[in-house]
This record gives sequence, structure tokens and C-alpha cells, in this order.
Amino acid sequence: MSALQSLLQNPAIWRGGEQARVALPSIPTGFSELDRELPGEGWPRGVVSELLTERSGIGELSLLMPALAQLSRQDGWLMLIAPPWIPYAPALAARGIRLSRLIVANTVSDKDTLWAAEQSLRAGNCSAVLAWPAAVNEHGLRRLQLAAEEGGSFGVVFGESSRAALSSPAPLRLRLGVRHNRLAVKILKRRGSGLTPTLWLDTDQPSASTIKVLNHGYPREAWSTLLEHGEHGEKTRREMAKSWAFT
Repeated sequence: MSALQSLLQNPAIWRGGEQARVALPSIPTGFSELDRELPGEGWPRGVVSELLTERSGIGELSLLMPALAQLSRQDGWLMLIAPPWIPYAPALAARGIRLSRLIVANTVSDKDTLWAAEQSLRAGNCSAVLAWPAAVNEHGLRRLQLAAEEGGSFGVVFGESSRAALSSPAPLRLRLGVRHNRLAVKILKRRGSGLTPTLWLDTDQPSASTIKVLNHGYPREAWSTLLEHGEHGEKTRREMAKSWAFT
């Protein structure tokens, strides 16, 4: 064996055509075929991931349910910010979500959605932060990414599949579709090699009985409870109170 071949056998050497295997804090997705394609073998923590869908309500939350159920058994909060649907509590409980750890925040503008997501990601007391801004640019995503790195949260930003062609600082980007009652998952970007085959997952997608149309008010008392906790709780609570006119 030549010196070069010997060097290339070193497990610390990564080749561009190979998937990176790195020690990243991760949460198993609950889908072994997807875990095998992710560098940390699960959803990465301390980063923002983008899930881009053909339309909302195709089963995108079902893809996250196993991880959210696991996280809800820890001390942190599960934050859902500006979801396009009202999560149906009995269905979430049936999937293993501890509802006492769940907060749904309804915002009135993308600016508020991104601000709330950034504060939640940075606070250090949220296990997962899921946000549905109608639009977000590269600068906004970069701010969320930095906040996730600081707080160590599992961050997810949902968007339309048309955003797939745009540049993004998110380390993980997935495009989701649905065909024949199965969720099609295409990894657009990950740490390591790029191109992967489309994965076809059986996720037990939610139907109209699982999620209902959103048009409810903002749970002010929930934010107060959340922001009383964590290293940055007092500072964030004062900022939130100023922004949302809490008393």
C-alpha cells in the first residue's frame, strides 16, 4: 500500500463523494432511512433546519413527531410560532407529545414571527422551536442560525418549496412532497456530500381530524411562563413585554 493510500484510510479524512460522519448533537428522527442520510444520524441541535413543502398540511409535522415526543420529555419547551394550522391536542398527545411542554404563539407579521423565533432559539430553555414565516431572507435565516447556535435548540423553519432555489445559511435543507399517501423527502443540503436519492417515508400523515384551521389569539400567559425560565429569561421577558405590551 502506497503512502497516499495509507493516508486515505485515516478515518479523519473525508472525501467529497462521501457522506460526512461527524459528532453532532442530534435527535433521532424516528425514521432509520432518514437517520442514515444525516451526518449526525438525526435532527441536528444548535442549528436551524429548513423544511420546504409543496403546500402546508402534507404531513410535515408527522416527520417531526418522534423527535418532538422525545424532546417533550425533557425540561425544555416546544415552541410553535405562527403555525398555519391549529395543532389538534388529542392527536399530539396520541403521538407521545407532553402537552404541558407545548406553547403555540400566533404572531401578526413575519417580523414578529422571526423576532419571536430568534428570542426562543437564543433563550436556552427551548428544546425545539418551529416557525412558519410567510417569507424570510438570507439575513433573517442567518440571525436564526446564530441564535440556535447560542441556545443549542433544535430549530425548524418551514417554507414553500419555491425557496429551494435560493441561497440559505441553514446547514440542513429538506424538500417535502406527498405521493400516494407517502412523504417524499429530498435532502437539498447537508453537512458532507450533497446529492441523495429521494426517500419515501410512511409517516401516518395527519388529516383534517388532526389539524384545524388557525385563527386563534396569542397566548400571552404562556410566553410569560416560558420567559421566566432560563439563563436569558429576565432580559428576554422585558424585551417581549415591551414588544407585545405585556403588563
